[in-house]
Amino acid sequence: MTRRFAQVDVFSAVPVAGNPVAVVIDAEGIDDDAMAAFARWTNLSETTFLLPPRTPDADYRLRIFTPGGELPFAGHPTLGSAHAWLEAGGTPRGDRVVQECGVGSVTIRADDDRLAFAAPPLVRSGPVDETTLQEVGAALGLADGEIRSAQWVANGPAWMAVMLESGRRVLEIDPDMVALGMHEVGVVGPYADGLPGEPEVAFEVRAFVPGQGVPEDPVTGSLNAGIAVWLRREGLAPASYVAAQGTALGRSGRVHVDDDGTDIWVGGAATTVIAGTVVL
Repeated sequence: MTRRFAQVDVFSAVPVAGNPVAVVIDAEGIDDDAMAAFARWTNLSETTFLLPPRTPDADYRLRIFTPGGELPFAGHPTLGSAHAWLEAGGTPRGDRVVQECGVGSVTIRADDDRLAFAAPPLVRSGPVDETTLQEVGAALGLADGEIRSAQWVANGPAWMAVMLESGRRVLEIDPDMVALGMHEVGVVGPYADGLPGEPEVAFEVRAFVPGQGVPEDPVTGSLNAGIAVWLRREGLAPASYVAAQGTALGRSGRVHVDDDGTDIWVGGAATTVIAGTVVL
């Protein structure tokens, strides 16, 4: 069957500077094996499939696949898929889009020229055990003492986040992907005075998921959501800030975080770069 299709660049207002997601808009009737095969074929960090909702409060149901398997939640696919759904004529039941996915309902709001999702609760939090920390630190090529803090920030993906002394140090690391293995690791470091011309950029972030077939993800909503929950809880970040990601890959992703006191919203720009049909 011919299905409507879009490839959306997320977390950048400039096309091809963010993180692409492939979105099959009319996915009803596609079986699991075909979804997984198409995700392997696109070879993007995530490919998504829009389906009719199964819960009365949701506007649509989303399934999210990496080249290595299915995820219950991911951030840039959530925003890119909502963007594609709205462009395809989707109309939310209420004043915000509600997405059904593996972690339940995720709310998405429009912020000027950006979309933002409410960070889902962490399914695993707390400090990382010393054995795992040493293993990951060695795989990242870090010397003893370079990891300033580390926390589990899993919100679907099993993210572990480590903080380094600065955004500059984050950009310098050269991980051993084989040694990282199945670990899903985010690295974050602060910028004392922002970036030239962008004083609101408070952190540099990188994400490594070699076990899912994604050695380094260009810009990662779920990781930034987990980091934001951690940093806000510990008083390590302001209520509103911007994180840069993708710099090491030649991208210029910008993730906007806003804690309104009730929810932590994680958002960014989205642009459709490819629109058409696929045969599945």
